[in-house]
Amino acid sequence: LMPAEWQTEVAARTELERLRDEIEEVDQRLLAALAERVALAQRVGELKRRAGLPLLDASREAAVIRRAAELGREAALPEEDVRALFWQVVGLCRRAQTEPPRR
Repeated sequence: LMPAEWQTEVAARTELERLRDEIEEVDQRLLAALAERVALAQRVGELKRRAGLPLLDASREAAVIRRAAELGREAALPEEDVRALFWQVVGLCRRAQTEPPRR
């Protein structure tokens, strides 16, 4: 490689590493937020049991998905992908309400 091409390649690889590090940081924040959401869902489940309420609230879940899809659109994210992701999150949290906490 010529010196200018080499410098361009080195700069690209350096930027790539920096971006990958940032992605790892975002992933850590996402997982921390997900763990927080699951913990909150566990508390919701406890309160529902105490109040004698059903654990499944399909209309609430649908409202959460609609809100997530709307926020995803506002963030220029693909709506169907956001819906699919949030159905997974809602399912995870629903299971957290019904299963004993894992440590």
